[in-house]
Amino acid sequence: MINVVIASQNPVKIKCTEKAFSEVFKEKVFVFNGINVPSNVADQPMSDPETLLGARNRAKNAESAKPNADYWVGIEGGIAETEEGEMIAFAWISIISKHQKGEARTATFALPPKITELIHQGIELGVADDMVFKRSNSKQSNGAVGILTHDLIDRAEYYRPAIVLALIPFINPELY
Repeated sequence: MINVVIASQNPVKIKCTEKAFSEVFKEKVFVFNGINVPSNVADQPMSDPETLLGARNRAKNAESAKPNADYWVGIEGGIAETEEGEMIAFAWISIISKHQKGEARTATFALPPKITELIHQGIELGVADDMVFKRSNSKQSNGAVGILTHDLIDRAEYYRPAIVLALIPFINPELY
């Protein structure tokens, strides 16, 4: 059994990690565990570097909390403002093992002006989504990406390709 620790207890992050690892390593048997660990960045990271740091910190903090696992996965959602003043959302994935690391970023998408306005007021994206779209705890279900795409891409499916991409060094260890 290969033990994978996800640095979150959010069911969306656990589900997408399970799916990605099972697709990449078809012949392997995994046990997945989610734990709460800090990102050591703001609750709402506001830049690409801060979001990447949050994912890295989550993976490292998961490793410190559960040192006997085989993989530790940090997933951190963030936002950034473009030069045109538009706000975009994305996430970073950081996966570490005892001998390897891999990182990848999701695709980006633009946030609506009403959400951007709330974020400028210091409100976290998930809370802003719930306020604008009259939802409750959307970040543990379809998230902003699911709401805005009318569930063509839900939050778990949004993260999954980036997790697969972050696993490239583990799939091809001889190249890394």
